[in-house]
Amino acid sequence: MLKVNNINVYYGNIYAIKDVTFHVGRGEIVSLIGANGAGKSTILKTVSGLLRSKTGAIEFMDQNIGAVAPHKIVERGLAHVPEGRRIFLRMTVEENLEMGSFTQPKAGLEERLERVYDQFPRLRERRRQIAGTLSGGEQQMLAMGRALMSSPGLLMLDEPSMGLAPILVEQIFQIIQSLNNAGTTILLVEQNAQMALSIAHRGYVLETGRIVTSAPACELLADEKVKKAYLGG
Repeated sequence: MLKVNNINVYYGNIYAIKDVTFHVGRGEIVSLIGANGAGKSTILKTVSGLLRSKTGAIEFMDQNIGAVAPHKIVERGLAHVPEGRRIFLRMTVEENLEMGSFTQPKAGLEERLERVYDQFPRLRERRRQIAGTLSGGEQQMLAMGRALMSSPGLLMLDEPSMGLAPILVEQIFQIIQSLNNAGTTILLVEQNAQMALSIAHRGYVLETGRIVTSAPACELLADEKVKKAYLGG
């Protein structure tokens, strides 16, 4: 579904992403793990069109999207939930969700809202509430629900557990698995490598902008070097 081939990304003079190549197959959960500053978020921003690679190609559904505008990438079925949630704090929950549907026909808005409310019952309860008054976990659910309003085939999640209590982290990861079971392909960036790999099919390990290891998630969980570096082993 997604093929990233030999991308190189710079922040000014800083060489952030170095010859990165990976793929995500339809129906998979693929996790990118690595230390802070390894380049995980930069990769997602490049795939979603917020940053541009100096080289290589990014293909989604067999079409090159390396020069496509971000909103057009969303229209093609690739949604990005950024780090820090980035919800519209002064809008209601439902207004936030409606904003996520801007690339879709208005005729199906109510149906899409119902699908999101079925996936996130808490949002149905809070639909008229101002988003800035939600708890951290509820805001993360809203950010994910807003992305789902674009009916994506591939959902990219950047640090969905950041700042959440452990019980909410478990809930968010259960939701991610549920979305995947329902047919959504997921590319997951997550500092909590143990949790990420526990639900992923495959994983890639990044160090200073390069992919240094890739394997099925179960093998990465058992890898002594990975355990020592990222899993507290």
